[in-house]
Amino acid sequence: MKIFFASDLHGSLPATEKAIELYKASGADTFVLLGDVLNHGPRNPIPDGYNPPAVAELLNTLSDSIIAVRGNCDSEVDQMLLSFPMMADYAWIVLANGQRLFLTHGHLYNSDKRPALRENDVLAHGHTHVPVAEKVGEQFIFNPGSMTIPRNGYPASYGMLDNNALEVISIEGEVLKRAELS
Repeated sequence: MKIFFASDLHGSLPATEKAIELYKASGADTFVLLGDVLNHGPRNPIPDGYNPPAVAELLNTLSDSIIAVRGNCDSEVDQMLLSFPMMADYAWIVLANGQRLFLTHGHLYNSDKRPALRENDVLAHGHTHVPVAEKVGEQFIFNPGSMTIPRNGYPASYGMLDNNALEVISIEGEVLKRAELS
């Protein structure tokens, strides 16, 4: 299974177009959105190309491939524009080998406040806009960064799960973070 991850698009049409271009080129069959899809939020600047209705329209073309969770900037009004569910605080993906991925935005669950996880499970979240792919204690922590508003000097990035590895990749193709799953 090949999974593409994006987080914190914050309503940026150019960032969403790039994410979809990268998703299609990746050969992934699942597109995971880790929250903050349409709204920029009151603490963030208005992103370049801010156009939530156009972002929703574009994402809706992939609705049968998207698994999404709610971010702290997402609301029921946003859900009205989207044809895929995105109001759950978390979702699970179980890989063929039984390893589990806990998908969440990061404002409720994160590396410091983890849900009940088993050894070698993956906690995948966004929210911080900072790339992470590492084993912390008994679990893996994975954050694809942000396509729209990257932080801490990182470039715009996305994530991939492929060949039993988690990778955070810049939009230019540089692997920023990598963790081999056990």
